[in-house]
Amino acid sequence: MPYLTDTREISDIVSEYTKATTLWIDTEVAEFNSRNARLSLIQVLDNPDDMSGDRVYLLDVLDKPSLVADFVEQIMVNPNIEKVFHNASFDVKYLGSKQAKNITCTLEIAKKIPYYILPVPNYQLQTLATLLCNFNNIDKQEQGSNWAQRPLTEEQIEYAYLDCIYLAQIHRRLLELQAESNPDPAIEDITFLNARFSQIEAQWKLLNSEYEHLQERLKKAMQAQDISETTLYKLTSYDRKVVKVQFSQLTDLVQTQGINLDFPVTLTQKLQKDLGENLEQLSVDIEQSTSSRLTLKNQENNS
Repeated sequence: MPYLTDTREISDIVSEYTKATTLWIDTEVAEFNSRNARLSLIQVLDNPDDMSGDRVYLLDVLDKPSLVADFVEQIMVNPNIEKVFHNASFDVKYLGSKQAKNITCTLEIAKKIPYYILPVPNYQLQTLATLLCNFNNIDKQEQGSNWAQRPLTEEQIEYAYLDCIYLAQIHRRLLELQAESNPDPAIEDITFLNARFSQIEAQWKLLNSEYEHLQERLKKAMQAQDISETTLYKLTSYDRKVVKVQFSQLTDLVQTQGINLDFPVTLTQKLQKDLGENLEQLSVDIEQSTSSRLTLKNQENNS
């Protein structure tokens, strides 16, 4: 886990990274809760098979904006290099923002995988590293430590390089799960899918019915007993305000005041029926889409 502080050494390794096809990157930010938030470290791994940390370089860029700019120019905006982050929206904010290209976010990949394939309580790096990759005793205490201090502690340095290792292993497993959850529909086993879907549909109807019923009972009971929180749930109330006006009154106001309200209106089936033949006098845009739904064949026969 080489920890580089020398400007020349950092520039040299960044130049080497331009030859990579994929980089696994993490950052540590100093004073991230203040207006003076700035990059402290850029951690980079170029070999996902490295579990020792030998290929994780810690680039100390605290108060070195020229080094950050160089990293952005050579790495972040380079479309030929895939940059893998966990929470990309946070890291990229300090590394080129909208200029950055070819960004992969493991957090977003994880969110798109169905829960039954990836049944995790949350999508934090620590959680995924533990449940997906069997890393144990992960200590995240240093995450909120003082990254503006120099020298960094040994604990901070160890924490920084380990995150890149976790990231690369999580990325690999998520790609496997992503492929598993998105098979080619042209070669899917329809017989298996048919049987499995039918099996869980009955279970889902029972479970969903109980879920919705218990949810309503719990809300009503908490409201009746004036309880806002239990050991497991919190009851939140909110007011929704709906403003309505007669359409004729609105059109009169628009005409008399010369207000520009030129926007398309979706004509529901009822509106189309009310307009009748007058609809032909309007210049309408028709958007047509096709949707599919599954129904039990015996239900169709009985209907």
